[in-house]
Order: sequence, then C-alpha cells, then structure tokens
Amino acid sequence: METNYIQTHSFDTREEMEEFWAFKADKAKKEKAERDKQDRDAYRQIVNQSVEEILPLLVETSELLARRKAMVYDTFKNALEMKAALFEKSSENNSHTFSNKESTKRIIIGNYQQDNYDSTAEDGIAMIKECVTSFATDDKSKILVDTIIRLLSKDQKGNLKISRVFQLQKMAEESGDERLIEGVKIIREAYQPIESKTYVRAEIKDEKTNAWVSVPLGMTEA
Repeated sequence: METNYIQTHSFDTREEMEEFWAFKADKAKKEKAERDKQDRDAYRQIVNQSVEEILPLLVETSELLARRKAMVYDTFKNALEMKAALFEKSSENNSHTFSNKESTKRIIIGNYQQDNYDSTAEDGIAMIKECVTSFATDDKSKILVDTIIRLLSKDQKGNLKISRVFQLQKMAEESGDERLIEGVKIIREAYQPIESKTYVRAEIKDEKTNAWVSVPLGMTEA
C-alpha cells in the first residue's frame, strides 16, 4: 500500500517528500517500540509463570533431601556409637565410610570443619619463629627457614591450616630440636576446629571400571 502510494503520488516539493519519510520513520519507530513492549510483557509473564510453577517443586525437593539426610544420620547413629566403643575412644575423624559386605556400595557421612585455634597458638608460632631464626647460617639452612615460615602463614580468614601444622610437626621431629618440637606441640594443643555443615555422600562401584561413582545428591551434580 505504501509503495502504491509513493508510485501514484507525486510530491510537490522536496520538503513534502522529507515530511512523508519522517512520518513513516516515526511511525515505524513507534510500532517497533510497541512490539518491544509487548515482547517484554510476554517475557515477564513467562518468567513469572515459570517461577511460580518450579519454585514449589524445588522447595519440596529441598525438604525431601533434608528429611532423607536426617534419616541417614539417624540410621547410622548406632553404628557410629558402636564404632567409637569398639575402638575404645570417641573418633576424632570427621568423616565415616560405611560399605556393604560386597564392597560395591558405600555411604560417607561427616561434617566439614573450619580450622580454628585458641590464643595460645600465637605463643607456639612465636616460639617456632624465634627458634628457626638461629638456623639460618647458610643458603641451605635459609631455604629451610623460609619453608617453615611459609608453613606458619595464615589463610584469608586468619587461620593456620592444620595440614601445614602436620608438616611442621614432621619437620620438627626430623630436626630433633626440642624447642621447635615444643612450639609445634603448643599449636597442636591450641587447635579447636569449628564444625560447620554436615554432609552425606553415596557411591556405587562401577562393575566395568571398578571405580567408585558418586550418586548425585545436589542440584549441581545431577
């Protein structure tokens, strides 16, 4: 229709032609703006409907997982107590693995721990630093000192990783230096880990590869 109009209509002046095209451009712009608005409204409606439909299902799934997790801990409560009694002490291990008799299925339960120390750990750290400064007599011993100092460095949360303390303990025992051994002992005794989230993992052994395959229990794993 627009083409026919242009073909059958002659513009008297250049200004008239420019006004016509300006009008057409403005009209097209408004029509596009209206289509974009309709598309945005449709998008919002789809998103709203999807959220309303899916979120209750996810809440239901979360609640079911929480109940199953509690059931796992309740089921293995007696096994954990018997394990502690059989070994005549309360286990300090924060991870426990239970397998079936064929060793084809296993469940791992435990809790994550955050490294934490009481204030006496600083005394042990100071003792070790004071002790190792006397070791730096040549280039070789300076490397040892640097290694020990790095092991005493803290993470972003201001804590000393217990794995590094174990490394220090091994080095101290190998050195035979009583003061160094005492410093590490002070740090070990100051260790008071903070328990955080508990976890449950399930694994099944692959018959072909004989490797353990995790059963996805999280939304990111499925």
